[in-house]
Amino acid sequence: MSIKGKTYVITGASSGIGEATALKLAKEGANVVLTARREDRLKELKSKIDKENAGKALVVPGDVTSKNDFKNLVEKTKAEFNSLDGLINNAGLMPLSYVKNLHTEEWDTMVDVNIKGVLNGVAAVLPTMMEQKSGNIINISSSAGRKMYPGGAVYCATKSAVRMFSEGLRQELAPKFNINVTSIEPGFVSTELTDTITDEEIKEGLLSNFKEMTPLEAEDIAESIFYALSQPKRANINDVYIMPTEQEQ
Repeated sequence: MSIKGKTYVITGASSGIGEATALKLAKEGANVVLTARREDRLKELKSKIDKENAGKALVVPGDVTSKNDFKNLVEKTKAEFNSLDGLINNAGLMPLSYVKNLHTEEWDTMVDVNIKGVLNGVAAVLPTMMEQKSGNIINISSSAGRKMYPGGAVYCATKSAVRMFSEGLRQELAPKFNINVTSIEPGFVSTELTDTITDEEIKEGLLSNFKEMTPLEAEDIAESIFYALSQPKRANINDVYIMPTEQEQ
């Protein structure tokens, strides 16, 4: 199914998977609505899309933890493109730490962004999608939502929540409202995500193991998102579980 002319909101679009997804979808002719807190990075991305791609881009800065920001995002999307066909809930943080080190503020932030941010996004777009009886919701979970590892207790918990929430959404929305829901679950990806880690024990141990493998690139995840979006409406891609070839678990 072609996505040309369709409109997709992408959170966390200022870098990494969000940026790569915006470029991919715009290349395929879609309109992309770029949101994140770093407005300067969003404007740079829009400029690139305007020059090189078939689709159009709209910049709407915002914070996924703010329900008002999401309300504004949806309003501006519909005013600009007169449509809202999909949401890619990509914004997330990964400040890994050992529980014993009590980085409790980082725990709170992960819950706010990784879980509540996804809930806020869904709540904002759902009335429109239910009314039009169509749409795609793609939530970026992680392989960490399936497999626990030391240092990832809180992060894995947030990504497991996203995965389970996605399946709950699919069961409720797909049969009755023709809204397809997908959980994208990557292993280690080369992005800025690890930049949020402050726990020195994690930096010395777990991250050193990652440096020894060839990670996925953000473009790999963008391709999986495009795959899910381009299926016929009769096919709901429930999960995409994608790992680096060299990553064992």
